[in-house]
Amino acid sequence: MKSWIDVPPDHPFPFQNLPYCAFFSGTTAAVGVGIGDYVLDLSLLFDAGFLPKGVAGNNVFAHPHLNAFMALGRDIWAEVRAALTDLLREDNGALRDDDEFLHKALHKQVDVELLLPVNIGAFVDFYSSERHATNVGSMFRPDNPLMPNWKWLPVGYNGRASSVVASGTPIRRPVGQSLPGKAQEPVFGPCRNLDFELEMGFFTGKENPLGARVGTSEAADYIFGMTLVNDWSARDIQKWEYQPLGPFLAKTFATTISPWVVPMAALEPFRISNPAQIPPPMNYLRCEEDWTFDIELEVALQTEAMRTPQVISRSNYKNMYWNMAQQLAHQCVNGTNVQVGDLYASGTISGDDPSSFGSMLELTWRGEKPIEMTETGETRAFIQDGDTVFLKGYCQGEGYRVGFGEASGTILPASL
Repeated sequence: MKSWIDVPPDHPFPFQNLPYCAFFSGTTAAVGVGIGDYVLDLSLLFDAGFLPKGVAGNNVFAHPHLNAFMALGRDIWAEVRAALTDLLREDNGALRDDDEFLHKALHKQVDVELLLPVNIGAFVDFYSSERHATNVGSMFRPDNPLMPNWKWLPVGYNGRASSVVASGTPIRRPVGQSLPGKAQEPVFGPCRNLDFELEMGFFTGKENPLGARVGTSEAADYIFGMTLVNDWSARDIQKWEYQPLGPFLAKTFATTISPWVVPMAALEPFRISNPAQIPPPMNYLRCEEDWTFDIELEVALQTEAMRTPQVISRSNYKNMYWNMAQQLAHQCVNGTNVQVGDLYASGTISGDDPSSFGSMLELTWRGEKPIEMTETGETRAFIQDGDTVFLKGYCQGEGYRVGFGEASGTILPASL
């Protein structure tokens, strides 16, 4: 099927995608859906009667975030997507031919401000790419890079939701304690080894009571959609502070996400088999359904002296060992209560080839092999002030592409 809105084959937001966002049009904030270069105001569609009666009560789209809509559940998600698909189909003129309404409801994306799409209650960061975990482990424990628990459970930690920001938000270089070289005492100052982390995340759209578990077979009822995640990392600060309780200041200063949330229905054609897991997971982590997806990912870096970004990494979401359903089931196995709008990040996604590593720590191997910027001849071991990092991702279909937009951030100097 095609839409009456023309979308080129390589555009990230075709008829088959319809990602959700929250946006500000100059007067009000609302929930929107992206198609081509446009965003369609779902709040106005609801008020005009274009959306299904199953979306009952107050206008859940008249908010600066997706939470109220997500909370309606999986059946309503499907109803709204079906209604939008029907309205945007090329042979349906109900919306297409209403010029007066379209003038108010259909905006060019460049004319609106894209907001943080979800009011995030909790943020969890996992560590679920085997190659990434092996790479990092081998730098410090070459004889035994994976910790004994790694293949038994999805390792993760609860991060800080308040510092998750939308793409385009500048990132201030963090400060903290670190232990340089062979120094005997730590020093305080700006992070010297600032890094990006190529990740993806999913949002939950259903709650469970405190004390109740969520099984892998129930995950589809909870997982609303996916987004790009750059979980910035201060490597030198982390190295000093992480023992014995793990990441703290090195990870909480900022996490950048795309303003677009791709619904799971749009990703269904790209679902692929889960990787083999040895040893077999415990019963509560076993999956009857495939929860791995073929999502192409890339990272680009642009210094202040460069005119265009340079791609420095290409990876794929299929490089995950632990999948979303397992991550959610593990988080809840102790009775943790999931909230509508929680964000669960995958952890850095690295492939086997060095060109597919998902962080500067790996790409430059602790800074020992700096990357050359071909346009200017500059080199980068880690991210410097003024540098901008861009994350992109897409699923390639036959004649169309389902994209996730962009997660970008520019580094500002530390504030001392």
